[in-house]
Amino acid sequence: FSIYAAFMISMTGLAFHRTHLLSALICLEGMMLSIYVGLTMWCLQTQSMLFTLSPMTLLTLSACEAGAGLAILVATTRTHGSDSMQNMNLLQC
Repeated sequence: FSIYAAFMISMTGLAFHRTHLLSALICLEGMMLSIYVGLTMWCLQTQSMLFTLSPMTLLTLSACEAGAGLAILVATTRTHGSDSMQNMNLLQC
């Protein structure tokens, strides 16, 4: 229940508090970590050797996503002066 609650709280935070890019990235990271913990618990509970690499693959992809998100955060902060989502127009190059 707590893993599901953590995922839903992160999703709610992503849906309602999108004023800054950093808060959106933190909510996405919380969602990925709750999925990781849930997948790890599922693999431990079923004791299947087939899916033991799935949590590590998900954690690797989550780290890559966090690195790309931080790079975008630094780039937008340098060009726009802040990480406010209202200042950014994604249609401009």
